[in-house]
Amino acid sequence: MPVGVSNGAKRGGGMPAGNGDQSLTATRTVRRETAGTGREIGGDLCVLGAGIAGVATALEAAALGLRVVLVDGFPALGGQAVNSIVGTFCGLYSNRPDAYRFTYGLADRMLSDLDAEGALHWHETPVTPIVYYEEVALARWIERSVLEAGISVAVGAVLLDIRWDGRRIRSVDLATRHGTLSVSAAGFVDASGDAALAWEAGLECREPAAGPIFGSQQFVVEHLDETSLPSRNEMAARIAARAEEYGLVRHNGLAFYFPERGTAVINMTHVETPLDPVEASRKGIEGKDQADRVAAFLRSEFPGTFGDSRIRAYGFPGIRQTRWIRARHQITLDEVRTGTCYGDAIARTAWPIELHNRPEGLVWEPFGPDHVHYVPYSSLTPPGADNLIAVGRCIDGDPAALSSVRVMGPCIAMGAAAAHAFDLAGSGSVHQIDTAALQTRLSENLHRRDPLDRPMTRD
Repeated sequence: MPVGVSNGAKRGGGMPAGNGDQSLTATRTVRRETAGTGREIGGDLCVLGAGIAGVATALEAAALGLRVVLVDGFPALGGQAVNSIVGTFCGLYSNRPDAYRFTYGLADRMLSDLDAEGALHWHETPVTPIVYYEEVALARWIERSVLEAGISVAVGAVLLDIRWDGRRIRSVDLATRHGTLSVSAAGFVDASGDAALAWEAGLECREPAAGPIFGSQQFVVEHLDETSLPSRNEMAARIAARAEEYGLVRHNGLAFYFPERGTAVINMTHVETPLDPVEASRKGIEGKDQADRVAAFLRSEFPGTFGDSRIRAYGFPGIRQTRWIRARHQITLDEVRTGTCYGDAIARTAWPIELHNRPEGLVWEPFGPDHVHYVPYSSLTPPGADNLIAVGRCIDGDPAALSSVRVMGPCIAMGAAAAHAFDLAGSGSVHQIDTAALQTRLSENLHRRDPLDRPMTRD
């Protein structure tokens, strides 16, 4: 017997196990029941995809009194905003020098709460202000908000089948590690990023015809020396000059430094993001290899800042554009460049054309200080279904146009628009709502112009 332990002594603060205590040893034998006996739940609205656009939709709809079911294939909420470690809220503000905010509502509460935690940092680029955030803080904010709103959640749930009733989706079947799940609802939102719901429903979708659009393997490095940070221009010049020597696929990129943390989010890779399950898995692993080479480059080329750094976390593969819906209206590059203000506009931004269409670089086309371009409601609605709306990066635009509206600011505004559209549609068609009434509800996201009043760091 070990010294200091007597027979019958408590272990770990618990009671000693007695010979007659069946709760510690009892088991039962189980077997899977007949197929088709999985869990069934229902609601007014089912949102497929829990990234920033899907979460915004779900929270806005719940605030309107709708019963919401939020589903995601990741084992956690937050989508790419959290799990791919994006690290920046982009597209929230107009361009310099007199920047003002475009998106309000849910964004007000999110920014206020995260700012109170010290989890935000405002930074002014040569084009527009962006907001850095701590992904862990955003993840917990999303989880707390969803729980407080009474939203039903199913994570790690992958779409299997869709059941129709005429032109309306009646329910979706999902596979989870805990068995199958069927969700019935009056309305459905495709916030999957890859138009997974529209695709599986047999609706027409679009893909880039000129080749893949590359994603990024984001990662966090820690143990930086913040007293010697290289400038954006210095880093860009060094990458361009030495990328091939280090085996870097992408010849440009950025580091987002969160002050007084000794950390940075690194965006310096380009990874293909195919929709084939085997190829996507292989490319995800290759993305981490790219990240390792970037980390080695940073340690060697900028030893004063990165000499003692190491990778703290790899994000899930970051996906920009893969497949999206064919809607009643496709946003075009010309409409973005000219700032077309649609009669059914529901969101606005001034984010540049940011098309990652080749391994080594991208198309980056910023706009002037007075530029604004918009997202029309008709780009969210596929014509083949009366109760389906898309939000986020799977709305309809040509590849260049879509690259300018798929960032977080307008994605939050799209979520608000979808929630209010379903509230207005009721049991009717999302194609026949009162657009003027919708825009009245979304007035702040179309017209409000609060100036930026935060201290910022600058490039």
